[in-house]
Amino acid sequence: MSSEVLVSRPHFDGRPVAQGVPQEEPPVDPDIPQPSSGSATAGYRSAKYTPGEWFSNYHTILQQAATDRGDAERIQRHSKTLSQDTEALTAQAQAEGTRLLGDRLQQIHYWKSELQQHIQQLQADTDALVAQKTRLERALDATEIPYAISTDNLTCRTRRPGPDLVRDTVEEELLKEVDLIKNVQALLRRTTAQVVSQIKSNRDAKKTLEFDWSDKFEAYSFDDLCGRYNNMSPDTKHHPSSANMQDQVCNPSSWTKFTQDNLTKAMQEEHASFSLRMLVERVLQDTTRDLRVQCSSVDQAFSQRCDELIEAKTQLEIRHTEILDQIGAQERNIVALQQAIHNKEAPLRVAQSRLYTRTLRPNMELCRDDPQLSLEAEEKQIHASVASLQQQLSEARASLSYLEESRMTMEKDISCKTHSLFIDRDKCMTQRKRYPNVSTLSGY
Repeated sequence: MSSEVLVSRPHFDGRPVAQGVPQEEPPVDPDIPQPSSGSATAGYRSAKYTPGEWFSNYHTILQQAATDRGDAERIQRHSKTLSQDTEALTAQAQAEGTRLLGDRLQQIHYWKSELQQHIQQLQADTDALVAQKTRLERALDATEIPYAISTDNLTCRTRRPGPDLVRDTVEEELLKEVDLIKNVQALLRRTTAQVVSQIKSNRDAKKTLEFDWSDKFEAYSFDDLCGRYNNMSPDTKHHPSSANMQDQVCNPSSWTKFTQDNLTKAMQEEHASFSLRMLVERVLQDTTRDLRVQCSSVDQAFSQRCDELIEAKTQLEIRHTEILDQIGAQERNIVALQQAIHNKEAPLRVAQSRLYTRTLRPNMELCRDDPQLSLEAEEKQIHASVASLQQQLSEARASLSYLEESRMTMEKDISCKTHSLFIDRDKCMTQRKRYPNVSTLSGY
């Protein structure tokens, strides 16, 4: 049933008098006496109608009544038919409107569900990116410890004594580690900036979808209320100009395209978020692996260098012991040579005394006999022996001096190796035990 109030049509009177048309004068019958238009001539006759006039008027009334009754019956039949037709058309239009409202509700529900799904997906992506941003920040903070360890190791190794102040494998690996940590920090900062930008884009897209979802939720409520209206609803009112208020609204195509564009933008952000999350995972894994591999390389170089220092120190200590023994033997040799030279004094005195005494022989007794020749040879042999012993003593003393210099050099080198070993093993390698593990470098 239509909610409009049916107003009865005004009664149409087909009579000329009712239409305001001047009624023609009835024809005058010459046989019927007409009333005089002049003044009354006699008695009561002047103001009365004739029988003909009475019959004419009577038949006119009957004829007009029949005509009016026919018109009334025709109008009633037409009114009943029109009422039934308009009632059917109104009910059909109302049913079609209700059906279309139901279809519209299904469309709104579909797009509202799609919006809700992508809103939840964007929220999940944003939460995942926020968690990864936290991991990146923690991983960046975790790189400060390796950087401090590496730079401190380089600083400590500059205090090595002169002979050990070399650009060895350990220093090269430490420099590589410092450069690697700087590159990792720069990469983590750039990745964090990308994550922050993507989080902002996700939130903007989510806000757009939420506005669209809110509008559709409100529209769904209104259309659902409209679909529940019927002719018996007590809260319906007349709003004559409501249809003219929607002249500037969008059409169904633009309405659908608006939501599709929003969903397309959201899906692009979801795909970008997924790609960025994969990138962040790879970055964290690669940087963690690179840092740990370089840390192992530095530790291995330190171990190898410490082994070399220990080996060199051990060989120096062994050689130092041998030098000390040689010094002692050389000192004893010098003492023996000095004693041997001293022991030649008595035989030389005896030989020279014999030669001197024989020079005192008189006259012809002073001859170069065999004893004389033997004594002269003995003196020469003793002088040669003393000279040889003194030469050997000089060489022994020089050798002792060289041995002492070697001992001092070896002792300095042993001290140097001991100090270098203390720096590399006791300070640097001990400090490198504080190097973060894989979990910490990964941002957990």
